[in-house]
Amino acid sequence: MNAKFFKFSNRFILYLFNILFFLTLIFAITSPNIIVGDNKVTGAGTTMFTSLFLIGLISLILAIIVYPRVRHFFWLVFIKYQKRTAWILFSLVILWQLIFVLCVHPPIGFDVGAIHEGLINTSDMELRVYFSLYYNNIALLLIQHYLSTLFSTTSWLFLDLMTMLVVDLAAFFNFVTIAIIDRRKLPLAVYIHAVWLFIFPTIIVPYTDAWVLPLVSGYLMSYCFVRSPKFKLWLRIIMALIFGLLVAGTYFMKPSAIVPVVAIVMIEVIFWLKKQTFNGISSLKKISIVSLILPFLCVASIFAGYYQGQKVINNQNYIIVNRLRGVPVVHYLSMGLSGDGGYNPKDALAMARLVDKKARTTYSKRLLIKRLKKMGPLGYAKFLFNKHRNDTADGTFAWVKEGHFINENPRPKGTGFAGYLRQFVYLYGTHLGDFRFISQLWWIIWLFMIAFGWHNHQKLVQLLRLAIIGGFLYLLLFEGGEVVI
Repeated sequence: MNAKFFKFSNRFILYLFNILFFLTLIFAITSPNIIVGDNKVTGAGTTMFTSLFLIGLISLILAIIVYPRVRHFFWLVFIKYQKRTAWILFSLVILWQLIFVLCVHPPIGFDVGAIHEGLINTSDMELRVYFSLYYNNIALLLIQHYLSTLFSTTSWLFLDLMTMLVVDLAAFFNFVTIAIIDRRKLPLAVYIHAVWLFIFPTIIVPYTDAWVLPLVSGYLMSYCFVRSPKFKLWLRIIMALIFGLLVAGTYFMKPSAIVPVVAIVMIEVIFWLKKQTFNGISSLKKISIVSLILPFLCVASIFAGYYQGQKVINNQNYIIVNRLRGVPVVHYLSMGLSGDGGYNPKDALAMARLVDKKARTTYSKRLLIKRLKKMGPLGYAKFLFNKHRNDTADGTFAWVKEGHFINENPRPKGTGFAGYLRQFVYLYGTHLGDFRFISQLWWIIWLFMIAFGWHNHQKLVQLLRLAIIGGFLYLLLFEGGEVVI
């Protein structure tokens, strides 16, 4: 019975993952971001920069295939001496990130701008209303306030440098995780991360999307320590405690980022049931103390971290807020059914106007039911299909998709190298299309690498598949519109 359940669960995860992920791959391949030349869909076509990039890339590939000496050189540098080359390359990318942030650190609007304003002026009534409605952003505000006080600055450059630091810290945690699993794959992982970080402009957006990354990478790393019997028990106990604290921290930073934790629990249960014989007491005797104490410490640490975090947030006196005005969860479900499934300013305005908590919940439920009835079963299925495209197709992770989230003139100004870099990331920059193309190309390559690893059914791989499925489903149910995997 257990074997059948395990086989069914493994197949179900694999089949559901393949359906959703291969759709994502198709959406990415057919994205308008990959159009070369004039782009009537996005309005930001590529320039000679992309043409030269493609010519250089194709020429390099052909040279490696045709000329033995070139092939041997690349084998020598990137394969034989890969450990040295990978870390040199990664160091250069960090240097590139630093140059990029120093050159491009504009003010950011929307939620990011509200948090930054909270570092400067907490007496503004509109700001207090904002944090009352979106109380989940209090944690990031308090952290950035602490750092700003410590370093005596609230500048966008400082916050962007901190964002760069936390993103790179997440990469470091990933490297440790990969070294635990298979040290031989570490150079390849460093190469992949180097490319990712080279074209990741989100380091200039000091918001939860970036700041939650080291927490997620950290608890995945801790989980790998805990589950590996090759480490000493004292170290596994410490990592179990760290795991719980990082999970609790993730919840306060960005609740949706605990989806992989749900995947961990489900996978652990599935694989535990596989081992059980259910022969009464005899099966219980096989359960070791270690297999009981480590999960207990993880859970206890989560609750301890949650209790302490909740206490800090509830007792904070940095900014006056009314928690009773907090936006209900059903609001995000209702918003996820409007338009293309992304942010809806009308829904958000309604939450601000309705002061009573019960009225906000009732309004959102009524709107949710109304939208579902209007769509009908087939309409809802079609909506989810299109929403999945909107959520996952864009390899830039919806960069400037909402227009003026860079809170200054969308036409970049400035001369020299700094001015040139802005042309790649501003809404009306001359090279925005080039950035979108290169990011999309990398997104497609990355999706291919994941999609065609279908033959790997190892426990950790299945866990990551389940986490990605959870991310997809979360975006389909709640407010989506961008990739947050």
